[in-house]
Amino acid sequence: MGLDGAQSHGERTTATPLTPMPHPRPPARLPFDLPTWVAAPRPPAAPGIFRQGHRQLDPDRAEVAKVPTWPLLLRAGLNAVVGWLAFIYGTQLALHLIVLTVWVEHPSGTAVTVVGLSVNVLVLAAVIKVFGRMGRWPEVWRRYAAPLLSRTVTEAEPADEEEAAEAARQRDPWVLLRNGGAAAAAGRLDGEAVGDVDYVRIQRAWESAQADPAFLPAFVEQVAARGAAAFAHPSEVRELPGRVERHDLLVGQVRLGTAQDVPKNPLTHRAAGFALDPAVLGTSMLAVGPAGTGKTARLARPVAEALCLQALAGTACAVVIGSSDADLGPDAWYDVVIAPGEAGSRYGLDLYGAAQDPDEAAARLAEALLPDELTARAESARTALQQMVGPFHAAFGRYPGVRELRALLAGEPESLEALVKGLRAAGRLGSYERDLQHRERQHGRADDPGALLADRLALLDRPAFEGAFATDGSGLPPFAMRVLDHPLRVLVRLPERSHPEAARMLSRLLVGQFVQAAGVRRDRSLFAGLVVDDASAALDAGIVRGLQRLRGANAGVLLQLRTLVDLPEALRAPLFGAVGCRAAFPGIAPWDGRLFSEAWGTHVVQETAVTLAPDTSGGLVRRAGRLGRKALSGTTAQTESVTTREVERLRWSPSDLAHALPAGHAVVSLTSVSGEQVPPLLVDLRG
Repeated sequence: MGLDGAQSHGERTTATPLTPMPHPRPPARLPFDLPTWVAAPRPPAAPGIFRQGHRQLDPDRAEVAKVPTWPLLLRAGLNAVVGWLAFIYGTQLALHLIVLTVWVEHPSGTAVTVVGLSVNVLVLAAVIKVFGRMGRWPEVWRRYAAPLLSRTVTEAEPADEEEAAEAARQRDPWVLLRNGGAAAAAGRLDGEAVGDVDYVRIQRAWESAQADPAFLPAFVEQVAARGAAAFAHPSEVRELPGRVERHDLLVGQVRLGTAQDVPKNPLTHRAAGFALDPAVLGTSMLAVGPAGTGKTARLARPVAEALCLQALAGTACAVVIGSSDADLGPDAWYDVVIAPGEAGSRYGLDLYGAAQDPDEAAARLAEALLPDELTARAESARTALQQMVGPFHAAFGRYPGVRELRALLAGEPESLEALVKGLRAAGRLGSYERDLQHRERQHGRADDPGALLADRLALLDRPAFEGAFATDGSGLPPFAMRVLDHPLRVLVRLPERSHPEAARMLSRLLVGQFVQAAGVRRDRSLFAGLVVDDASAALDAGIVRGLQRLRGANAGVLLQLRTLVDLPEALRAPLFGAVGCRAAFPGIAPWDGRLFSEAWGTHVVQETAVTLAPDTSGGLVRRAGRLGRKALSGTTAQTESVTTREVERLRWSPSDLAHALPAGHAVVSLTSVSGEQVPPLLVDLRG
């Protein structure tokens, strides 16, 4: 379905249709227990918590949970010993008082028994209430005794066969199909090896069929014919080879690590699994850290893997951009692999993004071509490019290639004459005559932006890029960002080593096209995710403004930087405000940490101050004792004063971020598309 749409769009924009290459089936994984996976508890949780199997923390026990194990057990044991002694002597004292006050002569045996038991029960209840509260016995029971007893009972008394059968029926993953009139389809799936990707994909198709009952027979027919392969991705791939992360596709989460059990983390997140999902990535994420700190291996690659799996399940589309040596997954993960400058590349790139409006296409291309130091001339360059791209599109029905556009901007007479003839033949010369005349007057002047753009385009007009950016159908099939409403998986490998400046231009161009295309999609049912391994050259003011519009477009971007110094200073604060999620990795510079610290703000903490002063209290005897102590020990007796107050402190100081983060960890703050925020968490990303 997605590929048909991509092909029709490609024909409409004169680009060669894209057809994902079928990949070989991955090797078989370990048997997947679908019923257990579907029935696993997924309680509602705050953003960033891996919900599968998560156990929510009772707020009433939050403060108690902060007590470490050994102090808790020691306190419980001491209270148990004292409570036992209090029970023994308390019982004896209570009986003695009863005998002295209200006891009758010659009581019956029944009365003695009743009174004795009553006294024991009352004293025992009082002891348990007093010493149990001080020793926190209920917490010890919940933490240690109850789980141990539960495991023991489960092992010693296995469930009855009827109860086990009933539990299995309750965990039927296809119960909705059986109850909804698709029992035949459910019966076919019962005998299939269904993975998590298959299950989510089929359930999504079932929801679509439920929305319109006319599609129900087609759904049943498809499942009956193909089983677990029904409604497969156009590439016919149903699994990613070599997937290593822990995913929960039912809620779209990928588990990246564990939030640490430290005072800086909120109680709700301590020791909980840390995960990302489209609801969080939809606000976009910025990750900063030097090379070698795990940004690619522990963040970019897992997110790319999650987006590719969701694309196979029909819930997302993925675009991943990195250098040729960045480990962002094997080529088999992707439908389209674009590698400009590599001899084996099978796909090219549409420099105009298949834009319908020539002025829009030219504006984005002009911003991508100019380096940061020449952005002041962006407006004149944008106008110059529009004055060439628009007439060319009107004359020939397509956009100019790199060499054609370079010749037009350089003012070559043969190219301009051919353009005029094409406009005259198309009957459009009058509409663009003023643009051509203006460009002719600008040619040869010192401030001519056309010459600057022609020089920049020369970086893309190299033999290594032959056919990579063709627009006339003579080169490689071009990929255009306008196909983001289809579940495609796209990898772009940029030639940062062989052609670094060309790679910078292409990076800016691709990110700008994604932001534009994702924001104007008509069908936003798929989450559009972009992962940029090194975004230092990919950002400008227009892209930063566009990031804020992605929240309402079911799209998001993961941007990674080695340092914020790579960005113009004017972009740093707006970028922090445009993204909802921020991650700081170990080893960032203090000036980078300052922006994170300011963005995360302050919080109220209790500060305890201890003041020591010489002890001058008491009379002559105490003073004499203090003098003797000082003579013998050499220390002066002091009084201690403790003051506790509430003060505001930075959640994470620049110094802590620069020097106190352990290896393999990161400090991450999150914001969901619904506006729910999570303060910065210290996360262990190593497992």
